Amino acid sequence: MAKKKEDTANKNFTLSKTNLQPLGDRVVVEREESETVTPGGIVLPDTAKDKPARGKVISVGAGRLLKDGTRAKPQVKPGDRVVFSSYAGEPFKLGDTELVLMREEDILAVVE
Repeated sequence: MAKKKEDTANKNFTLSKTNLQPLGDRVVVEREESETVTPGGIVLPDTAKDKPARGKVISVGAGRLLKDGTRAKPQVKPGDRVVFSSYAGEPFKLGDTELVLMREEDILAVVE
């Protein structure tokens, strides 16, 4: 069974490393899972859960195009944990993974 778990993990890793290159100042973020139990121990149904406003940067575009034709270097990099507006970006699904494509300006902070 251990071998099957390794194969599954490799498939997920490969899927998350798909050549998905956002354009310009766009960033692909994987949302963190929302809380399913409140601190008081109440189990929340899916309909009552808030959209998490935190996630991990998966891929980053080349940067914002400036008026002089150069590109501004992105402030985030793949692997960064970020905080963003709950309704920022365009959600989409890649395989079983739910991702969000957003502009870099929609990211509010990097969590270190």
